[in-house]
Formats: sequence, C-alpha cells, structure tokens
Amino acid sequence: MAISTAAAPRRYRSLQLGRLGRLPIVIPGFLVVWSLMVVLPLLVVVAFSFFQVKYYKVVYQPSLDAWISLFTSGRWLVAVRTLRIALTMTAIELFLAFPFGLWLAKGCRSVPLKAFIITLLTIPFFLDPSSRTIVWRAILGSGGLINSGLMHLGVINAPIEWLLYSEFAVHFGMIGSYFPTMVFPIFMIMSLIDDEYLQASADLGASPGQTLVHVIMPLAIPGVMAGIIFTLVPLMAAFVEPQMLGGGFVNLLGDSVDSALRELKYPTAAALSTVVVAILAFCLLVLILMTRKRFDFANMFTATHR
Repeated sequence: MAISTAAAPRRYRSLQLGRLGRLPIVIPGFLVVWSLMVVLPLLVVVAFSFFQVKYYKVVYQPSLDAWISLFTSGRWLVAVRTLRIALTMTAIELFLAFPFGLWLAKGCRSVPLKAFIITLLTIPFFLDPSSRTIVWRAILGSGGLINSGLMHLGVINAPIEWLLYSEFAVHFGMIGSYFPTMVFPIFMIMSLIDDEYLQASADLGASPGQTLVHVIMPLAIPGVMAGIIFTLVPLMAAFVEPQMLGGGFVNLLGDSVDSALRELKYPTAAALSTVVVAILAFCLLVLILMTRKRFDFANMFTATHR
C-alpha cells in the first residue's frame, strides 16, 4: 500500500505532462520560439557574411569579399587547426572522463565524497577563464614550477621551451576547463543504469571487462554522445586558452573572430562564425551516421529507464 501511495503522485505528474505534451499549441509554440531565438540569428550571421565594409560602415550589397578573404589570407588553415585541436581535445576528455564517470557513478560509495567531487567539478563554471588559465603560465613557463623543479633535480640543463606558447600548452590548459562538460553527462547516464543489470551480468559469469563492454558501454552511449557535443561545441569557439598559452603561435577560429570584430570587419567575423557552425553541423552529422545503427536519438534514454 505504501508503494502504491508513493507511486500515485508520480503517475499523476506523468499523466499531466502527457496531456500537456498533446496540446496542439506546445510544439508549434516551441518551434516558433526556437526559430526566433536560435535559427533567425544564425541566418542573420550568414547573411552578414555576404556584405562588405567600407569606411567602417556595412554596405548592404551582395559581395563575396569576406569569403574570398578567408582563402587569400590563409584563414582556412585556422579552421583546419581549430577542428584538429577540438577533435583531439574531445578525444582526450572522453578518455579521461569515461573511467572517472564510471567510478563516480558506480565505484564511489561514499555519498559525502561524491557530493564533494561533484562540487569541485563545478568550480570551472564559476571562475573566469582568464583567471584559471593564467595560472598555467606560471607553472609551464621557462622559470615556472616545472622547469625550475626539473633543473633543480638535474634532470635538464636548460628550460623546456615547448611547455609554454605551443600547442602542447593549449591542449594542457584546456583539459581542466572542458573536463566537467564531458564527465557530467557520462556520470548522469551511468547513475541511471540499474545495478541489477551489472549484478545479472556477473551472475551469468561475465568478467568485469565483459560487463563493461557489453552492458555499461551500450547503456552509456547517450551520455557519451551528450558529452562529446557539449565539449566539442565550446572547443570550436575557444579563444582564451590559445591566446594566453599559445602566445600568438596557436591561432584558432575564436581568435580570428575576435580579431575581426576588433577591426570592425563584421562580414569577415560573420563568415568565420558561419564556418564554425558549418563544421559543427558536419561533425554532428558524421556522429549521427556513425551511431545510427546502434543508437536512436529519439529514444536516447529508453535503455536506462527503470
């Protein structure tokens, strides 16, 4: 009787939400709001890329000058570099976040410790990107903590120059900034996996590795997909870490957009922004095509529903 009483409010809320979802105005209203707030600004940005600037004023006449300048100025190489670094960092974050999310969801049995770790993971969201990035300059620099320590121990005779103002420094500085966006979706989806599935796998004679491959990983795909999207998207627009740790040697699309805006080259900035959106759309399409046979976006949480 107690179970029925506790389940009644839940069933009532589900029924009310189901009725709300069947109202004829909900979906059209959502599409209208979404179009006005997201799609329309993107279309305006694309349209601006086909204008030109003369005497610091936008001339509303069709022109391909902004797009031609992307190739003549070599900015397309920046797009290639940005995509390469974004994909590399996404892979690194996934490699680190998957085992950590699994341990946090299923291995960590201490509730206070789990709450403490989750709180620590939220810190990057409350810190200014510059303040959490500039610390690495004091650690990775020629006179920084790492070089000083290695020289004091006699491991090296001269400072390691590539620790700072290089792609290595940019990659290293991005790890902590984008780790939470990858680990949180993975942790949340793994927390929804019923422990009875894992116990049943063990009872049937599966090893921990087999349980991981055949039970946990298929059920964790929604969280992995969400983590990849939430990490790849901001990485494509990152500019703080490349500016502060790249030292002008690792320019990304975010830097190029910021530079174009400072120079009042709005069509160029719009063209670069369009390139970012196009690359993200292409990556998402490839991701969908790669996983469509084993994963249905429309029912992404059905497998973990209790």
